[in-house]
Amino acid sequence: MTELAPTPNDCPLPRRRSDFATFNEAIDYAARSQKGMNFHDMRGTLQEVYPFSQMREDAIADAYRLADMGIRKGDRIALVAETSPEFAALFCACVLVGAWPVPLPLPTTFGGKESYIEQLSVQLKSSDPKLLLYPAEIAEMASAAAERQGCEGLDWDSFAERDAPETELPEAQPDDICYLQYSSGSTRFPTGVAVTHRALLHNLYGHATSMEIGYNDRVVSWLPWYHDMGLVGCFLSLISNQVSVDYIKTEHFARRPLAWLDLISRNKGTTLSYSPTFGYDICARRISSQSNVGDRFDLSRWRVAGNGADMIRPDVMQNFVNAFADAGFKASAFTPSYGLAEATLAVTVMTPGEGIKVELVEEERLSGTRRDLSRPARYRAIVNCGKPLPDMDVEIRGENGEVKGDHQIGKVWCRGPSVMHSYFRNQEATDECLVDGWLDTGDMGYLGDGHLFIVGRAKDMIIINGKNHWPQDIEWAVEQLAGFNHGDIAAFAVETETGEEAPAVLVHCRVSDPEERVKLRDQIADKVRSVTGMNCVVELVPPRTLPRTSSGKLSRAKAKKLYLSGEIEPIELAA
Repeated sequence: MTELAPTPNDCPLPRRRSDFATFNEAIDYAARSQKGMNFHDMRGTLQEVYPFSQMREDAIADAYRLADMGIRKGDRIALVAETSPEFAALFCACVLVGAWPVPLPLPTTFGGKESYIEQLSVQLKSSDPKLLLYPAEIAEMASAAAERQGCEGLDWDSFAERDAPETELPEAQPDDICYLQYSSGSTRFPTGVAVTHRALLHNLYGHATSMEIGYNDRVVSWLPWYHDMGLVGCFLSLISNQVSVDYIKTEHFARRPLAWLDLISRNKGTTLSYSPTFGYDICARRISSQSNVGDRFDLSRWRVAGNGADMIRPDVMQNFVNAFADAGFKASAFTPSYGLAEATLAVTVMTPGEGIKVELVEEERLSGTRRDLSRPARYRAIVNCGKPLPDMDVEIRGENGEVKGDHQIGKVWCRGPSVMHSYFRNQEATDECLVDGWLDTGDMGYLGDGHLFIVGRAKDMIIINGKNHWPQDIEWAVEQLAGFNHGDIAAFAVETETGEEAPAVLVHCRVSDPEERVKLRDQIADKVRSVTGMNCVVELVPPRTLPRTSSGKLSRAKAKKLYLSGEIEPIELAA
């Protein structure tokens, strides 16, 4: 059996950094190179080599099939976003036929079959697609969701067997909608972000320029294709900037996180790879008991270790550096960024090579309250998320819309060519966050010397007795106790029996002894009291109970909803 040869890092075709009028042009140009996608199994063994030229050929055939089925410009096509050649070709096919691809999540380990069908159903109802295409192995669930919403459902093996008569495909325009994306937290009230070709390519150009993507760069990724960092940063960007990439599936990373680093080590040309904080955290924890780090891994060529999508934890990043320094990993490779689907992907990016830079900020300044002088000052390390992309403006505004000065905390607003067109068929939600071309991100932060620092989500803030508390400060404090992992704690406000509000903390419990559970609860309560100065409700819950978004982030809002409705049942403790 002949060993597969991965697509190369370099080729004679001149590099173009997303300087195309439409994504259709980007697909055509990438197909002229020898570069492309390489799909690996859970152990990192190369399973399929998929050059951009083959992807384009398959996409054209799929576009003909869609046209033959009556799909026209502006129709929506929902695609379950499995990391596979089939999804890549189908996404591009939708773009080529003028339809809007709508990537939707795969089932996760959180929640059951009915929960996934319901999630798909609400997003199908919102996007109103003509067709849902999905991998055959989830046919039962996907077809049930399609039937519930009255749209046609088809697995992509059956779709590939349909006729593909040649026809003239429509010409795309820069201001046409390119795709529709649902933000990772979209469940009960989904909001589909409509992104134009112009917005996409401008963001990809700015991102590639900020990351200094060069001729021989290569990417490794496990990120899901239904989240903006995976879809835009590690799929569409690589087509538009002609970069070869090695993929492992997200579910394979979840089972064997170190396969990600094995793949980076084995592919000697890998220079770029991205992850939210929790990805680095789980790898550092998995390797902590091993002594052969330098023998097993070679991370010396990893130039840009991108970090975004959730709050960046400097302590976690330092743990990763400590764990993998012997494998050649350099702390300067960390490249923090800030972005959101509503701005296509990136808003700010740190200059490559700068690493993690932090500022210590007094907690009272973060919460906007006066410090109790009887208690010692407490500080949080806030990570520098870099400077805005080219043509992206960022402002910090107060409650009345006034623009704040340097190091003054307020709501983060941004404006630029890559800000979304709208929320699909939701003018009210669009008008709430888009004002005179400016996007209200919903995040809180401040600017310092042109760099952006993010302190938290405005809607997550816990306000008790007029004092503001950031939930991550409580969660991170509890994480310092022995036995807890990143994502084991969810903090939010609840109303007590007396009608007053108090912080509530749900904590994954791995202790089985009844007396030890009571001790753990009291220990957590003491820790939270030391941070907030008040008593809190502590509930121990079984491991893997706390819900996550489709991108893997803790969902505090959903945790609170499930807890108050009784769907999350705390462990009963002895009196």
